[in-house]
Amino acid sequence: MGRSNRKKPRRLWLKIPLIIIIVLVLAVGGYAFSVYNNAKNTVKDMHDPVETIDTDLTKKKLQDTEKLNILLLGIDAEGDQNGRSDAIMVMQLDPEDDSMMIVSIPRDTYAEIAGRGTQDKINHAWAFGGADMAIDTVEQFLDVQMDYYVSINMDGLVELVDELGTVTVNNDFAWTDKHYDFPEGKVEMDGDQSKAFVRMRKKDPEGDFGRTKRQRKVIEGIINEGAQVGSVPKFSSMLDVLGTNMNTNMDFDDMKKLFSSYRDTRKDITEYMIDGTGENIDGIYYLMVPDEEVQKAHDILTKS
Repeated sequence: MGRSNRKKPRRLWLKIPLIIIIVLVLAVGGYAFSVYNNAKNTVKDMHDPVETIDTDLTKKKLQDTEKLNILLLGIDAEGDQNGRSDAIMVMQLDPEDDSMMIVSIPRDTYAEIAGRGTQDKINHAWAFGGADMAIDTVEQFLDVQMDYYVSINMDGLVELVDELGTVTVNNDFAWTDKHYDFPEGKVEMDGDQSKAFVRMRKKDPEGDFGRTKRQRKVIEGIINEGAQVGSVPKFSSMLDVLGTNMNTNMDFDDMKKLFSSYRDTRKDITEYMIDGTGENIDGIYYLMVPDEEVQKAHDILTKS
């Protein structure tokens, strides 16, 4: 089954941009932690230690300014629902050459769920066992160790973009939906427009790959806009948005170190999306990823 037959992911508009923002927007505005007293309490509320990750080893890598792998999870849930991690990415920060690599794992990827010994969609690991099982499953799938994880629910993108004001992207071709027109060239968008921009698929000749490109454009637009945030009140309001929507095993000191030593990695971002072939098993759609594709993703994240 080819790409054209893949199921349309639900609410994909929110998943990739918002997760990346967690680290990047905070990083570019990180100086505010030194002057804003409530930031420490906000980060404390976000803090969620996990058993899977060796905290001592991670802190040593952080102190030595080594490469770090951060598992980014976008959780499709409302209220107290457990939900599923419908966005799964490994973000590798390399301070040696100030670069960032983002490897995306499609939510429907057929994989062994760690601790259960069963094959299922990889995004079900979160629903079965929360952060620890999701981390274990991704580590087992890629044979790559995670240093941090960040999860965020799907309520904050519109708020965050609107806190920034607008974001600007370079649109490759003109199109329109029921609410907005998107001309070719530079387009300035608020939160709702950004949602519509990354959600469209059927009018894009490249399908899901074209949508991924538009998601990346919005990410870059948010990063660029976030880098210009100069006021502590605006930074505080953005932090409040994130503080009510995310969890992470990073503590306050970890974040400060990331801000001081890893912030320039945002200047050189490379992305890779794991690919495969769609297949129906007992009426359920899965993405079957060949071993060589998994190996390629592993090699990308482990190259010296």
